[in-house]
Amino acid sequence: MNKVYSTFYGKILRFLSRPYTYNYHGRNLWRMAALLFILASLFNYLFQPFTVYLPEHKINYLWISLIHACVPFCVISFLPFCILRFKAQNNWNVRKELLLITLFLLLVGVFQFLIRDMIYDNANNWSWRYLYEEIRNTFLTGVLLTLLLAAINYNIFHHKSCFNHEVLDISGNAIDITNNKHVFIKTRVKSEAFKLDLDRFLFAKADGNYVELYLNEQEGKKIVKRISLTELSTTLVQYPNIMRTHRSYLVNLCYLKSREGNAQGYKIKLHHYPKKIPVSRKMMQEFNQRIKDVEVLCHSSQKLAIGTKIDG
Repeated sequence: MNKVYSTFYGKILRFLSRPYTYNYHGRNLWRMAALLFILASLFNYLFQPFTVYLPEHKINYLWISLIHACVPFCVISFLPFCILRFKAQNNWNVRKELLLITLFLLLVGVFQFLIRDMIYDNANNWSWRYLYEEIRNTFLTGVLLTLLLAAINYNIFHHKSCFNHEVLDISGNAIDITNNKHVFIKTRVKSEAFKLDLDRFLFAKADGNYVELYLNEQEGKKIVKRISLTELSTTLVQYPNIMRTHRSYLVNLCYLKSREGNAQGYKIKLHHYPKKIPVSRKMMQEFNQRIKDVEVLCHSSQKLAIGTKIDG
């Protein structure tokens, strides 16, 4: 029994830790706020989900529905700017998304309670009972609208950003990007310094205090050197085709063959190496920009061939 519970608990933790798209910025934020306003207005006015006692109303019920819908619009518009700023989007996950939604619904419920005197002629407006009711009703309605918004957002996101397999065949042969193809690399042990041939370099992978270097021969020949991936990346920073796609990988984009994945991250394949290499979510924007430039730098004999996207 304990083993089953432990397995279930572990699955929940892994699910909560999964990366999630941060949507609370730019056009996505305002589009979401506008859609939420429309849905909330229609839902309140057409379905009247909670008890409506007309003698208490100070204004027409249509205006009451619109006022109630304005509250979540205002909260969702300003909550990210006031609390999250812009630092959270690089490591956003399911847990943070759920916590933000919970906080959002709680604040909406509190504000709905604070505006009761504008709407209802009731001597008990400022009571714990109505505070509880407003928060409860907000969560009941909010969960339904949140699920609907999440479904709509997912389908839009999936349609725009999901790649089943996109061919980015830049170069499968020797590369000629610089007259200085051999770069001298210093290691932590002076006697182990070496020259790296950029024409043969496929990628490097971090392995503790060492780096595994994969070269273009015999399906990715591997050599191990005592140097950190950060040190190696710093040494090669002047070469635009050498990019750190992940905290554990440094890739020569001139050998890029294909890409698949979505906005949570890519998996890429290189010529002369059979396995896939990750591109982390926070590196995707730079990666997409780099591959537009690298085709020219690598003097590819083939033009970029873009495959077909999934239709959501």
